[in-house]
Amino acid sequence: MKLKDKKIAILASDGFEKSELFEPLNALKEEGAEVHVVSPESGSIKSWDKKDWGESVLVDITISNANPEDYDSLVLPGGVINPDTLRINEDAIAFIKSFFKNSKPVAAICHAPWLLISAGVIENRKVTSYKSIKDDVINAGAHWEDKEVVVDHGLVTSRNPNDLPAFISKIIEETLEGKHKDQTVDA
Repeated sequence: MKLKDKKIAILASDGFEKSELFEPLNALKEEGAEVHVVSPESGSIKSWDKKDWGESVLVDITISNANPEDYDSLVLPGGVINPDTLRINEDAIAFIKSFFKNSKPVAAICHAPWLLISAGVIENRKVTSYKSIKDDVINAGAHWEDKEVVVDHGLVTSRNPNDLPAFISKIIEETLEGKHKDQTVDA
């Protein structure tokens, strides 16, 4: 129960990669964290499971009702559809930026670094991502590395579902460490 008394937000919408939401959600809860699925929509959101629609998850709170100050860290699952939808949602981008403004850990996997690019928080940071968005990440000014998990002052990134064990381990570690003064960027 390492994460007892910790509260973690997972920001997602329809089209999130199934394993990239459910595996962190379950692992973080097993460690004692209170975990909320935050989304623009209320009700439930549907996953993408490799090549087709998959299992849905209930939304705990909508972005418009969620206060980022209530959370110790933020998890951003990938998939192609989910971050592409969220990156044009002003509330989602503001929610992400607030974690950086408050020096809190943020973890993004797969295509979720698109959200970091749109939030303007990736420049001069060491990150990884799904290989197809490597150029996007580099063009946004980040230093891209081909590793299963890259940590840069509270910013945790991974490439794909195969990296989930390392990704989850680092989410736990960074959440326990708390605020990281160098996590802040001009967000």
